[in-house]
Amino acid sequence: MTRDANDGPGVPGSADASGADPAEGPPAVLVAEEISKSYGGVRALRGVTFKARTGAVNVLVGENGAGKSTLMKILSGAEQPTSGRILLDGEPVEFRTPREAMAYGIGIIHQELSLFPNLSVTDNIFAGRELHNRAHLTSVAEQRRQARAALARLRQDIDPDTLVGDLPIGTQQLVEIARVLSQDVRILIMDEPTSALSNAEVDVLFDVMDDLRTQNVTIIYISHKLDEFRRIGDYVTVLRDGGLVAEAPMSRTDTAWIVQQMVGRSQESLFTRPESEAEGVLLEVEGLTVPGNPTPLVDDVSFHVKAGEIVGIYGLMGAGRTELMEALMGLRRHTATAIRVDGGQAGDDRVSGRLALGLALVPEDRQRDGLVQPLSVRANVLLSTLSRLTRHLFLSPARERRVATEQVKDLQIKVPGVDAQVTQLSGGNQQKVVLARALLTDPKVLLLDEPTRGIDVGAKTEIFRIMSGLADNGLGVLFVSSELAEVMGMSDRILVMARGRITADLPRAEATEERLVGASASTTVMKVNP
Repeated sequence: MTRDANDGPGVPGSADASGADPAEGPPAVLVAEEISKSYGGVRALRGVTFKARTGAVNVLVGENGAGKSTLMKILSGAEQPTSGRILLDGEPVEFRTPREAMAYGIGIIHQELSLFPNLSVTDNIFAGRELHNRAHLTSVAEQRRQARAALARLRQDIDPDTLVGDLPIGTQQLVEIARVLSQDVRILIMDEPTSALSNAEVDVLFDVMDDLRTQNVTIIYISHKLDEFRRIGDYVTVLRDGGLVAEAPMSRTDTAWIVQQMVGRSQESLFTRPESEAEGVLLEVEGLTVPGNPTPLVDDVSFHVKAGEIVGIYGLMGAGRTELMEALMGLRRHTATAIRVDGGQAGDDRVSGRLALGLALVPEDRQRDGLVQPLSVRANVLLSTLSRLTRHLFLSPARERRVATEQVKDLQIKVPGVDAQVTQLSGGNQQKVVLARALLTDPKVLLLDEPTRGIDVGAKTEIFRIMSGLADNGLGVLFVSSELAEVMGMSDRILVMARGRITADLPRAEATEERLVGASASTTVMKVNP
């Protein structure tokens, strides 16, 4: 069953990179033995041995770029190792495609959604494995029935005929999970399955995982959320820089030990911002409302951000945080008494107008809204500022390369080269690419919606270091986060939203977990600090 996130007396006797069994326990049903993987001259994995124990939740952690996703692609048939072998039930096997891996009962839930937004929920769940009747026609009614049953298992009352593109991202994530659960899996790989889920949805997913455990299903679970994987995991394996660092039963670890293995430094040093002196008001918002049905998504919101200030927004899913950020950027229809940046009044509600005013947004879903995946790192960095790189109506390739290279260097983005396809980068480095593009517009106020979603603790530290540096240079920073530790550690001031309203505006010194959580469930609007 699930365990308390804080238990675990430490890690006496835990194994290190030797690969020795960390403790007596159930046998390993799936073993990746001495796996190495190279992409050109880059070694993504270096002789990694990973064991997935039968009927247990086997947690795999590490920073972005540690090799977790590469290893999972190999285990699920999407990639083949350069060297090493895979053992299933003690016998060597080879998976040349994901379909072959699924034939052995190995399914994967990807971190980035792989759904078809223009198809229904049912069509997505059965894509590539449609059910047919005796006349060899698609059995639409049976597919719909099974889709509804798979969703009910996740306590989702969704019409299976709904287009996936019309669903919120959290619900889309549940559809992705339902698609794999509807198949007969004996080994389930879950890559950041909770990144877009609310706390209540996470609880449901963990109940399902407990149920799968009782059915002897083996789960490989990748997550960057320390409290979550400690709560659900049975065993933990840590990768760093493509190699195995440590493995241990979860009950014999604590959070500090796991962080130390992942990043080589203590947890206390990760999310901190020194006291700072904010200057005059840079962003001023009065009476902003985003219409909704039946109630507004954002309801008469007023607040401000000062120069040199980092303001965090905390709230539960559905509180209106993303809708607020998108309205500020001109991505949503809205009304407002006033939106001012450095004294300038917003008159143009289009994105181009808000960019000219001095706003820039890093969106919540970098894959869907932040990146053009077929393009290179260079193209993605420069998309918003191409007009500055033209001479006589023609783009200057030399200037493009110089500007993109400077941004990559300034933000310490790890890339094979600026012409590499952006999807080759780890999640944290992809997020830096989106941030680099926003910064090239020379914003006065930077809007960041869940900037650390789906990235590891080391990459989070890098993002927060960049945020602090920008604020120290006089920018205003407004960021949304669902993680209390991040909001409390990085914000000079914290706004709490609930049901489309700001229910608290607290300086860091007055912000406690109890006050923030209480305000996130409140319907009372508190007075905003002057």
